[in-house]
Amino acid sequence: MKKVQLSGSVRPNVGKKGAKATRDAGLVPCVLYGQGEQTAFAVTANDIEKIVYSPEVFQVELDIEGKKAVGIIQELQQHPVKGTIQHVDFLELNEKKEVKVGLPVRLTGNSRGVLNGGRLMQIFRRLNVKALPADLPEAIVVDITNLRIGQAIRIKDIANNKLNFLDAANAVIVSVARSRVSVDDSDDEETEEGAEATAEATETEAGE
Repeated sequence: MKKVQLSGSVRPNVGKKGAKATRDAGLVPCVLYGQGEQTAFAVTANDIEKIVYSPEVFQVELDIEGKKAVGIIQELQQHPVKGTIQHVDFLELNEKKEVKVGLPVRLTGNSRGVLNGGRLMQIFRRLNVKALPADLPEAIVVDITNLRIGQAIRIKDIANNKLNFLDAANAVIVSVARSRVSVDDSDDEETEEGAEATAEATETEAGE
């Protein structure tokens, strides 16, 4: 997983009034917790926005007035109307303790089914995992090259012995559905499992 550096200053005043004063000064109030005593600190809005508004997930190397720690964003509060960042909670990482995190799903390859007119349906954009910090990848890479019309890739199909997937093993990550312009995809017919996966993905997409 990629790492970024972030510097902050200790917040002398905590609570709602202290947080408001911090925001009025153009800073974002933050908290670091998970390894002993909590540390309340503030960072510039510009610096934290570069991390939050990135599609990547980072381990953040924090420097809070000389206190060094590595953390990961666990909770983010944004203004309900403006969307500006109001507060950020960082979980301090311990190299010997597993951490829960949502990792982005990155598709690679050109699906055989899509090339034959099928419709690609990506159900999961992120997957929740638990692992040691050193074992966390930048993303969950899913190769869809051999994915045909009516077929699906499920979480159980991308098992990784260093990652403990927290979402249902049988959940569909991505599938290819038949469309009006699709043609016969292969010399073998769509399997019953593939048909069920397509229907399942369609229902999920409709509910979102």
